[in-house]
Amino acid sequence: MAHSLGLTQPKSTDHPKISFTAKEIDLTKWKGDLLVVGVTEKDLSKDTTSKFENPILNKLDAHLNGLLALVSSEEDFTGKPGQSTVLRLPGLASKRIGLIGLGKSASSPAAFQGLGEAVATVAKASQSSSVALALASPDNESKLSSASALASGVVLGLFEDGRFKSESKKPSLSSVDIIGFGTGPELEKKLKYAQDVSYGVIFGRELINSPANVLTPAVLAEEAAKVASTYSDVFTANILNEEQCKELKMGSYLAVAAASANPPFFIHLVYKPSSGSVKTKLALVGKGLTFDSGGYNIKAGPGSSIELMKFDMGGSAAVLGAAKAIGEIKPPGVEVHFIVAACENMISGTGMRPGDVITASNGKTIEVNNTDAEGRLTLADALVYACNQGVDKIVDLATLTGACVIALGTSMAGIYTPNDELATEVITASEKSGEKLWRMPLEESYWEMMKSGCADMVNTGGRAGGSITAALFLKQFVSEKVQWMHIDMAGPVWNEKKKSGTGFGVATLVEWVQTNSSA
Repeated sequence: MAHSLGLTQPKSTDHPKISFTAKEIDLTKWKGDLLVVGVTEKDLSKDTTSKFENPILNKLDAHLNGLLALVSSEEDFTGKPGQSTVLRLPGLASKRIGLIGLGKSASSPAAFQGLGEAVATVAKASQSSSVALALASPDNESKLSSASALASGVVLGLFEDGRFKSESKKPSLSSVDIIGFGTGPELEKKLKYAQDVSYGVIFGRELINSPANVLTPAVLAEEAAKVASTYSDVFTANILNEEQCKELKMGSYLAVAAASANPPFFIHLVYKPSSGSVKTKLALVGKGLTFDSGGYNIKAGPGSSIELMKFDMGGSAAVLGAAKAIGEIKPPGVEVHFIVAACENMISGTGMRPGDVITASNGKTIEVNNTDAEGRLTLADALVYACNQGVDKIVDLATLTGACVIALGTSMAGIYTPNDELATEVITASEKSGEKLWRMPLEESYWEMMKSGCADMVNTGGRAGGSITAALFLKQFVSEKVQWMHIDMAGPVWNEKKKSGTGFGVATLVEWVQTNSSA
């Protein structure tokens, strides 16, 4: 990698691999650093003698001479979500015992992932290398998906991005025993899948967290090529430079890139199973603005978030994170195209101006009435390119509009599609992954706001229904023969509390690809 502005180079990362093992043993006899029990508020109920009514907690407390019940009362530990207490007491084979609250109940993948993340936090604080995890009230209905979500939570909760810090600590956790969720090859396979997806999410987070002076379009293309070379048995990479994009008449994409000193790169990875026939062809298209100044309609003033615009490539991070996971999982019977039109939206004498008319690769003309509505301009050519690959279905992901954040907040993404079957597929995948999606209307009458006096369309229709008109714009560049969905993930791309990218979208995309495979 060439020296970046500021001479900043990320430290190399070696994410610790955690060994997950499913076991069925007596909790009082488990030997290791930390035994963690997930408890609901009901699990902490006590009888008239102040003993736990829950049989698992009662048995553990009997070996601790009632100190667990006593401490839970004294510390006002009620089992609310996020509550935790860790004790070092004699009486058990483990060095420490911890209780982590699950609230009234825990039934969703998101709840179990949250428990896993809490376990990672407690393990880091206690510097534990071996941990066991169990539930006071075992989940008998969905053990496989619950165990998988727990494993994901532990891996993701352990992750800390220290690449740009002068000093960073490595976590000591190396093994996790998951107790009470069954055993066997099916569960082991599910735990492996959870890890593969989680490391894809971590890759996505690292891409988002990389500052724009480090992660240029060229470096994003390099990272994509590395994924393809790592899994060269199933992946090929085609990285197009500016001249090649001109030959394909990508005027919309190249207009956005025109102001930057960093040249654009168009990324196209293809996953094909090493054996067997392909029954479905999919495309995942991610917005890849490695920095967005807004252009001449510059992001200015409080709330513009210009300092966070490194995350404007969050869609591409989801796509490439999914590619990494799919390279590990290798689903059969499905071909997947991963497409990113990477560039920066900057300001210079060579840049596009408000009022310019640009021409996309399908021949449609666009009057640019706002240079800060640039993501859709790059996606326009990326979607045309995706359709030309002969795919059956396309899902695009983009940090596209502030309007979607206003509508849905920061916890969920809005989805737009004219196809009910595709909507069901992706929503079902998101329910399994624990990521939140909400279907929004593609109100065709709003297209009136997108009409231009001198071109086929303008690129933004104003404030009212801004996320809807953005989706309607993208629809103009998708073949009617292809099922298509747009995911506006501007809200959940970033965790403001942790000051970090989330890797949102990776888990749902992988689950959706699995749904379309012959696995």
